[in-house]
Amino acid sequence: MDHVKSLKCLICGAEYRADEVEYVCPHHGDEGILDVQYDYDLVCSRMSPESLAQDHNYTIWRYKPLLPIEPESPLPPLTVGWTPLYRADRLAAGLGLKHVWVKDDGRNPSASFKDRASSIAVVKAQEKGAGLAGGKVVITTSSTGNAGAALSAICASVGQPNVVFVPQTAPPAKVAQLLVYGSTVMLVRGTYDEAFALCAQAAKEFGWYNRNTGYNPYMSEGKKTAALEICEQLGWDAPDWIVVSVGDGCIIGGIYKGLFDLYSMGWIKKMPKILGVQAAGSAAMYDAWVAGVDAMDMKPIEAQTVADSISADLPADRIKALRAVRATNGAYVKVTDEEIIAAIPTLARGCGVFAEPAGAAAYAGLVQGIKEGRIDPDERVVILSTGNGLKDIASARKSVSEPYVVDKDLADVKRKLKIAD
Repeated sequence: MDHVKSLKCLICGAEYRADEVEYVCPHHGDEGILDVQYDYDLVCSRMSPESLAQDHNYTIWRYKPLLPIEPESPLPPLTVGWTPLYRADRLAAGLGLKHVWVKDDGRNPSASFKDRASSIAVVKAQEKGAGLAGGKVVITTSSTGNAGAALSAICASVGQPNVVFVPQTAPPAKVAQLLVYGSTVMLVRGTYDEAFALCAQAAKEFGWYNRNTGYNPYMSEGKKTAALEICEQLGWDAPDWIVVSVGDGCIIGGIYKGLFDLYSMGWIKKMPKILGVQAAGSAAMYDAWVAGVDAMDMKPIEAQTVADSISADLPADRIKALRAVRATNGAYVKVTDEEIIAAIPTLARGCGVFAEPAGAAAYAGLVQGIKEGRIDPDERVVILSTGNGLKDIASARKSVSEPYVVDKDLADVKRKLKIAD
């Protein structure tokens, strides 16, 4: 990886060669999250907006020169990335805005944004495994469902063993995905944070490759590809705002990293502001931002929200999540579970994107940001929908009314619809 200059600790600033450390800065235990630093001149010699315009590989791997993998590493075959960016004029009009787009990451193979990071995880694990006698290393992750399903899908595509730790309260559809893909599933009698801790212990004990966000620095690099796509899909004219739901903090941190890379290379002329959206029952990042608290001084809360994908007691990637908002002059907002549920049909009917609660939370957060006067009507806004609504049908059903039940004759249809003869 000659294009990777170093891995830099975001706490103390220490820098390491990529082959010196695997996950975190050794000076801070498990908290020393690292940031991948690139040789941008070298990257630009291998990739440009002009070369990308001629590239017909519409996956995250079109950005391979800006990803922390070896050039010769085999890539998983599933089509991850280059998800649609829909212009949503009716949504915009309803919000009093002029320019709104929705990035539908529910279109990835496992139906969530998390496929981006999991693809990188599988490549990195197999790079590590190439040096082992058996040739394969087990990959593990903790998840409320989506990260695990993403890892399961990518692993299944290449026959990669994996173990997923999931809180027992995870939606059944997400657990079903894990089992169908053939993962070894550990349902933990506890919270996501407790599943995270158990996963970390197991990884150290058994020598498994740890995919966990907020610990593995390469996961942000997979997630940043959505920001690269957004800017490329908009002709390298970056939007004014990108709206992102936030739980553990890795997605918002990845979005910032992708924008920072592009700005550093001169491919975009401005850094978009980032609006982080949290559920009111899982608002540790919001509270820290409002109070001006440093990420390392944050304390755990007892998270409780219908949006399981963004539920976290103490966000593992909180350093990058706070940086994303503070460095872009963005903001955090929080929304209630009721607002999140109501956003599911509003988003679907306004642009045709069916989102799970965490994805719909971004729309609810945009509404809140407008109420708070943070967004100008002329500003260009991208909503990031992170997962498909079929992931959590129970929540979707709560958001809509019951269907009509009719007899097998047209007269009853007329009665129900109040159509006169």
